[in-house]
Amino acid sequence: MPPTKVSRMPRILVSTVVIIAVVYLALCAALFVFQRALIYFPQPRAVGTSATLLTLSVDDAQVLVSVRPHEGPNALIYFGGNAEDVSRSLPSFSAAFADHAVYLLHYRGYGGSSGSPSEEMISRDALTLFDLVYATHPHITVVGRSLGSGVAVRLASQRPAARLVLITPYNSVEELAARQFPIFPVKWLLKDTFESWKYAAHITVPTLLIAAEHDEVIPRSSTERLFTHFAKGVASLKVIPGTGHNSISESPEYLKVLGGGL
Repeated sequence: MPPTKVSRMPRILVSTVVIIAVVYLALCAALFVFQRALIYFPQPRAVGTSATLLTLSVDDAQVLVSVRPHEGPNALIYFGGNAEDVSRSLPSFSAAFADHAVYLLHYRGYGGSSGSPSEEMISRDALTLFDLVYATHPHITVVGRSLGSGVAVRLASQRPAARLVLITPYNSVEELAARQFPIFPVKWLLKDTFESWKYAAHITVPTLLIAAEHDEVIPRSSTERLFTHFAKGVASLKVIPGTGHNSISESPEYLKVLGGGL
């Protein structure tokens, strides 16, 4: 006797559930394997800049730093965004902070640095750079933009920075990933979480958070949540009107606000 429609339905339903489960698990696996390709977008270093190139002394990679040397106690160390060539920021930083030596870290895989980027490797290189700069410049301002804000706040919680400036910062990358991929268990899949909130509580130096009014990448709510994790009186928050995540540095107010944080 041929199977009825009623008897076929459970098998079709089970098969559908199995297919959906297999596809979902395959997507989870792909997200786990290729996640760093979704976080980091290495850029080449601009040619023709006036920067001096410094090579950090690390064993497993050649990590480059674009430098504008300057004598004196003051220095600025900058960590850029996930798709930024930091050497392009050298002219504006040098003009705005004429009495500072300027150090711009090219993450592993960026700007001629060898290796592959990851949270732990970038954080380790940041510590190495700070210790090197601190030997000749004891008054260091640490600046981080977007992805680099997580590097900067972690560094400032571990080393004696004089000031901290965070541009378009986030509470954590894990939080942003969960917002971007709500159906996936990113908490269990993510390797590089950049939990800035965890380090903010340990910051004791003057800190400035700079947000774009219309940030389409990092929600204002994420920046504001990060702000609440700093001890009372340590941090201030400035919103630059009429700007987006990538256009914030084009505003005439940007360097004025940034300079006020230094």
